[in-house]
Amino acid sequence: MTTTGLRPVRLDDAAAIAAIYNHFIEHTTITFEEQRVDEKEIAGRIATVTPAYPWFVWEASGEVQGYAYGHAYHERSAFRHTVECAIYLHHAAGGQGIGRALYGQLLNALKHQGLHVAIGAIALPNEASVRLHEGLGFEKAGHLSEVGWKFGRWIDVGYWQKPL
Repeated sequence: MTTTGLRPVRLDDAAAIAAIYNHFIEHTTITFEEQRVDEKEIAGRIATVTPAYPWFVWEASGEVQGYAYGHAYHERSAFRHTVECAIYLHHAAGGQGIGRALYGQLLNALKHQGLHVAIGAIALPNEASVRLHEGLGFEKAGHLSEVGWKFGRWIDVGYWQKPL
């Protein structure tokens, strides 16, 4: 039986997640990682994140089409009520409402977990991510110029935040 929709991440999703993420590593400035990650690395990240924060995937016809998760914003204890969020969709899965569903579920889970503020860090330009964040009630809170270097050029990062 194949499923469609949202569900919590499983360790056996690591290969599919790595494939989605590696596309962004190799072809975009959306992530500042520059080296491909393998299934073992992603499984380690899932194991590290999920004891403290939710991680969801969107599955359609047995294939992971995207994922979203929360992680610590900063390690200092005073930031313990703030969470940074991340979302990645398969490069062919945009425009179908998957991102809104994933992020909406994540934000709801984070709120019920008692977190106070969600942060979205967006490498710019990224019109689709800005639209997603603002459509879910995030407001731009800051902009850092030329803080990342990838593919031979400087990249800005914008920060969006949303009270939970």
